[in-house]
Amino acid sequence: MPANDASLLATVDARTKLAGSNKMEILLFSLGTRETFGINVFKVREVSQTPAITKTPNMPFGVEGVLSLRGNIIPVISLAKFIQAESSGRRYDTMIVTEFNKSTQAFLVDSVDRIIRVDWDKVRAPENMMQSNAATQNNLITAITELDDGKLVSILDVEQILASVVGESRVPDIPTASLESDQYIFFVDDSVVARKEITSVLEKMGIKFQQATNGREAWERLQLLAQRHFGEGESLHDNLKMILVDAEMPEMDGYVLTRLIKSDVRFNGIPVVMHSSLSSNANRAMGSSVGVDAYVAKFDPVVLAETLIPFLQR
Repeated sequence: MPANDASLLATVDARTKLAGSNKMEILLFSLGTRETFGINVFKVREVSQTPAITKTPNMPFGVEGVLSLRGNIIPVISLAKFIQAESSGRRYDTMIVTEFNKSTQAFLVDSVDRIIRVDWDKVRAPENMMQSNAATQNNLITAITELDDGKLVSILDVEQILASVVGESRVPDIPTASLESDQYIFFVDDSVVARKEITSVLEKMGIKFQQATNGREAWERLQLLAQRHFGEGESLHDNLKMILVDAEMPEMDGYVLTRLIKSDVRFNGIPVVMHSSLSSNANRAMGSSVGVDAYVAKFDPVVLAETLIPFLQR
């Protein structure tokens, strides 16, 4: 498929219609190996031929240089270097321009194939499917799905790749929250780097927490918590003060998870905050439509803390 295929861009423009349907669209691409990789279309801004890249000194590992895109200077990152697939002399003439975590960057790829639509429950965490390569060994695969012909697609954890390029963000001094000893929040995120960042914020705030790595696991754990408190004749809200959800996760996305929570009377009074790298107005509106009480873009520790505190004080 040509990199500037109008049908691709039209599909990208219409991607917000999928939010909340528990389906996702994945842009398939190759890095010049026999493996097929994918990225959530929600993160894709455009696909194009790679223009001239300006080499700059002292670039972090994996950054080939920078380029000017509509007046903005953005880094150009070689995905092949991160999965140890780069071969000497290979040119990566196609780039995928992405927007997430409030930043824009271009990822170099060998070629772009097509967009597929899959149910989130067909998207599995990597440990649930047999796959062994440099990317999985380095924890750079956030999920895996299977094509109709049985071929596996590895969905890259681009948040972790970007974090390794820019470095881990330092959590500054943030306000603390005063909770009872038996009170906590529950959060769910499929990204290793995101879970680490959230944990750092909550620990600095002095908040106890429980966590899950995908939407289905989160719903199963939340149901167990609700059953235990309901059986003891207690209100779950007395202990569980808030639920923090990611938007895109294997097996069940954050929109469907939020809808399930909000439709279950056992969770009455417990606010749901969506914490996502997808920060467009369309994603915020979709979060609002399923009942989230607040929407926070990744990753600003101060903003996250300031968003949580008013809910925790209720």
